[in-house]
Amino acid sequence: MAILTISREFGSGGRETGRGVVEEMGYEYLKREQFFKEVRAQGKHWEQWGKGLDEHSPSVWERHDWSFMGFAALTRSILLDYAVKDNAVLMERGGNFLLKGVSHAFRIRIVAPLEVRLNRVMIRESVDYDTARWLIERTDYERSQFIMALYGKDWSDAAEYDTVFDTGIQAVDEIVCSICETLRRRDELKTDGVQRELRLHTQAAKLEARLLTYPNFFVNTLEVSVEEGKLVLRGVVRDPKQKRRVEEIAAELSSDLPIKFNLHYRMG
Repeated sequence: MAILTISREFGSGGRETGRGVVEEMGYEYLKREQFFKEVRAQGKHWEQWGKGLDEHSPSVWERHDWSFMGFAALTRSILLDYAVKDNAVLMERGGNFLLKGVSHAFRIRIVAPLEVRLNRVMIRESVDYDTARWLIERTDYERSQFIMALYGKDWSDAAEYDTVFDTGIQAVDEIVCSICETLRRRDELKTDGVQRELRLHTQAAKLEARLLTYPNFFVNTLEVSVEEGKLVLRGVVRDPKQKRRVEEIAAELSSDLPIKFNLHYRMG
C-alpha cells in the first residue's frame, strides 16, 4: 500500500487526520511512544537524549554535537524503516523530505487559520487565549527549527508537499476521505524498482545511524548515501587508524551490500 506523511501546524487537526486514516485504511501509525521504543533499542541513553532533542529548536552547539547528529540519523532511519514496510502514517519529523520522489508516498501538510487553532487549543488544553497563542507559536517554532536542523528545509514551504489541507475550510472527515482515495490510487504506483530503491536508502540510513550511535565511537563528519545501486560512505576522520576502524565497522554492519568508501583524515 501507499505511504502517508503528515506535517502539521499545532492545533490544525493533523493528529485527528492521521488517526482517521489509520481507522479507515488499517495503517500503522508511528506514534511518539513507538518512535521512542525504536530509539531505546540503541540504548537507554539515546532515549533520554532523544526526548530532550526531539522536535525542539537545537542550539548551535547541539547542531554540531555528536549526540544530536546520532539522534538525527536515528530519526531518519526509523522513519525510512517504517516507510519501506508500507501501510504507514508517518507523523512529523520530516517524512515528506525523506520520501520526496517516492511515487507511492503521499506527502501532506495540515494547516488552519490562527483563530481556528486558538479555539481548538483553548478547548483541548483547557487554557486561556494568551496561553494558547504562546503554545502555538512556541510549538510551531520548535518544530520548524528541528526540521531545518535535520534537513535544511523550511517546513512551511507548500512546494515540499503533494497537498496542503486547510481544516478551516474542510472538515477533518472530508480530508480523511480525500486522503484515503489518493492512497488507494497511489498504491498502483508502487513498483518493484521503486521498492528496491527505497530499501537501499533505508539500508544507507540504518548504516549511518548505527555508525553515529556506535558505542565509544565518535565521528562527527560522516554520511552514507546511495549512488548507482551502491552505498557510499563519506566522512572526515582523525587519522589512518580511525579510517581503518570506520571501514571495518561499516563493512560489518552493511549486511553484505556493496559499499564504496570515500573517507579522508585530517593532516596535521
